[in-house]
Amino acid sequence: MLRAPDWPREVSEGPTVEHLAVSAYRIPTDTPVESDGTFEWNATTLVLVELTAGGITGVGYTYADTATAHLIRDSLAEVVEGEDVFATGRLWTRLVGRIRNLGRPGIASMAIAAVDAALWDAKAKLLGVPVVTLLGATRDAAPVYGSGGFTSYSEAQLQAQLAGWVAMGIPRVKMKIGRDPAADVGRVAAARAAIGPDAELYVDANGGYDRKLALAQARRFVDAGVSWFEEPVYHLDLEGLRLCRDHAPAGMDVAVGEYGYDPAAFTRILDAGAVDVLQADASRCEGITGFLVVDALCEARMIPLSAHCAPSLHAHPACAAKRLRHIEYFHDHVRIEHMLFDGALTPADGALHPDLGRPGLGLEFKHADARRYAL
Repeated sequence: MLRAPDWPREVSEGPTVEHLAVSAYRIPTDTPVESDGTFEWNATTLVLVELTAGGITGVGYTYADTATAHLIRDSLAEVVEGEDVFATGRLWTRLVGRIRNLGRPGIASMAIAAVDAALWDAKAKLLGVPVVTLLGATRDAAPVYGSGGFTSYSEAQLQAQLAGWVAMGIPRVKMKIGRDPAADVGRVAAARAAIGPDAELYVDANGGYDRKLALAQARRFVDAGVSWFEEPVYHLDLEGLRLCRDHAPAGMDVAVGEYGYDPAAFTRILDAGAVDVLQADASRCEGITGFLVVDALCEARMIPLSAHCAPSLHAHPACAAKRLRHIEYFHDHVRIEHMLFDGALTPADGALHPDLGRPGLGLEFKHADARRYAL
């Protein structure tokens, strides 16, 4: 006969966080300038968190302004230092509490994201397992889509990049539109010609259209077989997104969510019926913990979830998510992660397969290689 355990029992505690260090790196783009429908950039900043506990180093990161690093160093580090590294849920709640008077969305949520990822990485390393094993795997691998196709690219550059991903075995690709609506239809047609008839073609306007133009463009993209229309209008125009979702051609999903920072933001999107697929970014939405909160919201609404950018950070939580459709294999972040992290992943058969032979997130930062980019 089985005997019930005596209660209360002490919950096993882990080592304490001895120290949290933060650093930032600015990596120039591989062309003089890159652009999408509403923004231009010539570099990307990576903010890195390294925390030590029990003789190991946990690594987390976000793509954000250097102000994020200052917030972590000046305010968030002391929240976790001296605390049980295994208590990821409790520490996430305390981090959210610490930024109450700063405003939760934006820089504060991205700062929490980097710390939270480092905590999960450290916890899994101390237990000698990959993060996906610690979270509980739902799938062995996470499908990806190649993403780039910047509006700053020539048509030849656009075609070469998208066709290159398809040649790698990635059966879905995304390009940027929205800067020049008159040229967008031709560029979309050129993209389809480059990738052939079978690959999925996605477009992302980054909010560059108004409502009526977005719907008109959606109808024009039908001939090119576009099946994903991201941010057809401004991401906070939930009424406009719902309009686009309701009237887009059959088979064309409307997606938004990359600028969601906290659970309330994602709840508003879902309540508005604004999307066919919700996007979330663990480097923005308060880390791995926050990403799984969004997955739970999607599970409750039966809405698919797509991970935005930072593919090597997302591989493990994406494979644990219940509603995952895919991960964005974003050109800039792929390049940076392979430059600066040992263990950065490359797709096989159109999917990222977490390395189960490496504990934690499977990433180690290349300090020597990164030194030239340090801020």
